[in-house]
Amino acid sequence: MIVETLDEAQVLDRAGELAELLVDTVGGGASVGFLAPLDPAEALAWWRTRATGVAAGALAVWAGYEGTRVAGTVSLAFPDKPNSRHRAELVKLMVHRGARGRGWGRLLLDTAERAAVAAGVTLLHLDTETGSPAERLYRAAGWTPLGAIPGYAANPAGVLRPTTVYYKQVGAQAAAG
Repeated sequence: MIVETLDEAQVLDRAGELAELLVDTVGGGASVGFLAPLDPAEALAWWRTRATGVAAGALAVWAGYEGTRVAGTVSLAFPDKPNSRHRAELVKLMVHRGARGRGWGRLLLDTAERAAVAAGVTLLHLDTETGSPAERLYRAAGWTPLGAIPGYAANPAGVLRPTTVYYKQVGAQAAAG
């Protein structure tokens, strides 16, 4: 299990593999912002636009590799406002269906959390479909649910589903308690 941080050039270079992961994730029913069936060209275009955010420092992206294949990814989105630089949003934690159940989700989540602390972030937040398998991962990793918003986002089948918002204090903030 190897996880590496991707810079702008690497996101562009691996956009095809990342797009395949996104298509697989949506095809597997995960609510990550896209409807099924996801056109591979749309997934590729979406990943290519992420490179701009990486170059600007607004987004950090990690990819996990099983051999040479991208098995998963996770990102942190950093706010651009001065009063919110202590926090980041965990976004697009995805694990290929063929790699699930082997600890990739936890490894990617831990990687993003450690990187957040190293960047001086003390508060992380995310949202995920209520009742999804991802909720078990976040709860087991110590994330706190804030509540659910009904009908917040459509799942890949286009059905509006509730979304649960989570947060986690990390680094010095978590130590202070």
